[in-house]
Amino acid sequence: LAPLWFFLQIFSQEYINLLLSMYFFVLGILALSHTISPMMNRFFPANFPNKQYQLLFTQGSGESKEEIVNYEFDTKDLVCLALSSVVGVWYLLRKHWIANNLFGLAFSLNGVELLHLNNVSTGCILLGGLFIYDVFWVFGTNVMVTVAKSFEAPIKLVFPQDLLEKGLEADNFAMLGLGDIVIPGIFIALLLRFDISLKKNTHTYFYTSFVAYIFGLGLTIFIMHIFKHAQ
Repeated sequence: LAPLWFFLQIFSQEYINLLLSMYFFVLGILALSHTISPMMNRFFPANFPNKQYQLLFTQGSGESKEEIVNYEFDTKDLVCLALSSVVGVWYLLRKHWIANNLFGLAFSLNGVELLHLNNVSTGCILLGGLFIYDVFWVFGTNVMVTVAKSFEAPIKLVFPQDLLEKGLEADNFAMLGLGDIVIPGIFIALLLRFDISLKKNTHTYFYTSFVAYIFGLGLTIFIMHIFKHAQ
């Protein structure tokens, strides 16, 4: 966060946003494709010609050969990649808030899927650290707010506050950083795995933490609207 703010003070914001746009354009397409792939499988007909492919990149030869990249995919994955590319071009050309949110949600879901906590104590320490981190960067300095407002990248979800007046062309947004979704998300996912391990067919810990998370976000938004300051 600090280097991003530092770059903003030195380099032109246009060039930084152009570089980030291209970077997140590629990452966003891959993340969105991976996210929608399981859902899209339901829409393919049974007789769909689904061919298998393998992308293999190795280093060396003979017994010293080492695999660097070994990625397997099929025709359905290519279709999902093409659909995600349409969203990517839409985001690159228009920077529309819907395209931004699609990429942001894809990053969040992939983050929760890829990042795992090993126990509740680690999660509590992580969330406590995030709380102190947020308090410092939001109230101690203007760094977080400046970065969030300056960078045109799907590092946040945006919610149009003038949607009823301007429709899809709304331009007055409230923001929610992806870190505030992913880090509590991996903790809630840990509690869901714990509920499943109990084999009691109840998800008490998961539902409790999920409701608490929703309540926390709702309270944050309420306080934000009262004090007109980032929280």
